[in-house]
Amino acid sequence: MTTVVPPVLMHLRPETGELIGSNGRYEKFIGDLAGLYRDAQAFDSRRDAHDGSPVYWVESSDTQGGEGGLITGISVLEPGTIGDEYYMTRGHLHQKSDRAELYLGLSGKGVMLLDSLDGQSVALEIGPGDAVYVPGHWVHRSVNVGTERMSTLFSYACDAGQDYGIIERAGGMKSLIVVDGDGGWVSRPNPDHTGYSL
Repeated sequence: MTTVVPPVLMHLRPETGELIGSNGRYEKFIGDLAGLYRDAQAFDSRRDAHDGSPVYWVESSDTQGGEGGLITGISVLEPGTIGDEYYMTRGHLHQKSDRAELYLGLSGKGVMLLDSLDGQSVALEIGPGDAVYVPGHWVHRSVNVGTERMSTLFSYACDAGQDYGIIERAGGMKSLIVVDGDGGWVSRPNPDHTGYSL
């Protein structure tokens, strides 16, 4: 017999980074991001001077677990730089690597950085009203390239899972999103990247 799951109403609050009606939250602080940025000295200086607030957080609703359900949430990333790299999320590939994900820009100015397992790299700018469809088999992370808080709505299959270690094992993503000479952003090759292995 099929269990009927009731609908869930959620309210997005991009200005405060909240998803009213969520049932999960996690936060990442500067100390949690060791090894993410290439400039270790700049990272240590920023960590030592940081005020202890989260660099980014996620609030999510996981109502219908297992195959067929969706996890929906808000991802919020503060502005800032470490060395010449913009603040970014750890990024991931889904454990079930064929699972896709959708991101909708709510506030701020960001970049979705995506690497395919076969060696492609794409950087797509995302802002309020922009949507990025991330197909299966693509590693992805968010980067805040603006001066304000960046927030996105996301949704993906409940059974997708997350592999957060794949980027670390590869020496970082294939490209870096860095400050250009005019205060904007530019993508450049990451010399430490060694390729992805599952």
